[in-house]
Amino acid sequence: MRVRFWGTRGSIATPGPTTLKYGGNTSCVELITNAGERFIFDCGTGIRLLGLDLLKQQRPVRATILLGHTHWDHIQGFPFFTPAFMPGNQFTICAPQGMGRSLSEVLKGQMEFTYFPVELDQLPARIEFRDLGEGSFEFGSTRVVTQYINHPAPALAYRVEADGMIVVYMCDHEPYGESLWREGAAPGRLDSVLHDGDRRHAAFMRHADLLIHDAQYAPEEYPAKKNWGHSPFDYAVELAAMADVYRLVLTHHDPTHTDDFLDEMQHRARNLARRRNFMMQVMLACEGMEIGVATPPSDRNRTIDIGPAVPVSITKPRVLIVDDDPNLRLLAGAALKHDDFEIHEAGDGEEGLDQFQKTAPDIIILDLNMPKMDGIEMLKRLRAAGAQVPVLMLTAQGDAAHTQVAFDTGATDYLAKPFTPPQLSARVRACLSRTATAKA
Repeated sequence: MRVRFWGTRGSIATPGPTTLKYGGNTSCVELITNAGERFIFDCGTGIRLLGLDLLKQQRPVRATILLGHTHWDHIQGFPFFTPAFMPGNQFTICAPQGMGRSLSEVLKGQMEFTYFPVELDQLPARIEFRDLGEGSFEFGSTRVVTQYINHPAPALAYRVEADGMIVVYMCDHEPYGESLWREGAAPGRLDSVLHDGDRRHAAFMRHADLLIHDAQYAPEEYPAKKNWGHSPFDYAVELAAMADVYRLVLTHHDPTHTDDFLDEMQHRARNLARRRNFMMQVMLACEGMEIGVATPPSDRNRTIDIGPAVPVSITKPRVLIVDDDPNLRLLAGAALKHDDFEIHEAGDGEEGLDQFQKTAPDIIILDLNMPKMDGIEMLKRLRAAGAQVPVLMLTAQGDAAHTQVAFDTGATDYLAKPFTPPQLSARVRACLSRTATAKA
């Protein structure tokens, strides 16, 4: 299996003398299996260079394009992907479902005549579009497993299993918890991770031969960038070391980071890796870098247990928002209505239990502190009664103690305020998808 990096920069392309080593093109990674099946992760400006390279082969181009999400820096290179302008070539383009518009509509938008001289429907290549949720998918002889990650828009991580090897692509993602480890717990163990979302994230990368992970920030930069949807490098190193990853490549470099800055970041990441898992190799992605992926000798079970993807329901998901702040209910309700959810409300835990019986919601968004009955007590009663409905705790108290209590009581996810409407919608859809997959 061979992997090549065609674009490594995040947010916006940054060509110039200070980015020559690590590259200035936005995200694009190519993977080719031993059977010749080609996968392309993201369509940033780096895909233009990939397209020019593909012109050298004297046969039709066939590839599966796996978009982590459809923010502009991950799709902006597609209109300049020359193979799409040639008849006989075939592409399957996949992206997370739940964007509010179909994938074809999203790509058509940036190629509308106001912005680009050729519209999507005029491209001669054969193009198929697929909206993906969480689950397992077969592309030829390759298994691709997907999982939602934490970004202010629906976003997927991809785990590619082929040739007895595992490559995982996780970009863009930021930590779920305010801190990674539970208070008083020994770092480096899965049961020491505070937030269930971070535990799922680590489990998804387990035993990867190559993990490509978002690491846009240094740890000291991250607090000012919280909720932007990206990780500090130490988070990626800690989880990868714990998950027995063989080789970690950090990518999605910040546009303000020069080659010198990234050299120092790589040095710091490698020092941390040596302290946590001296066998793990760590490097920063460089444009043009090519990696031959080989499996380390092992007799361990290297697959993860996840079933086929669950079909998307055609009915509107019902959401019960339980919060004593009417402005919060208004904000959250408006955001979710925009994404085609059916909204029900309650002002405290007692009213929330009553509304739960009346509306049978598919998911509950639950505040922690409320009069009459708080969120923890309501959650306790729901779980004691056998209710398996997913519960997303939404609170201003994002510290480790409150987070741990919520998960111990049975919360599905925990989101600290302030939040953005797209971030809330993405987390709700991830909870629903996770629950549907578990029931299948």
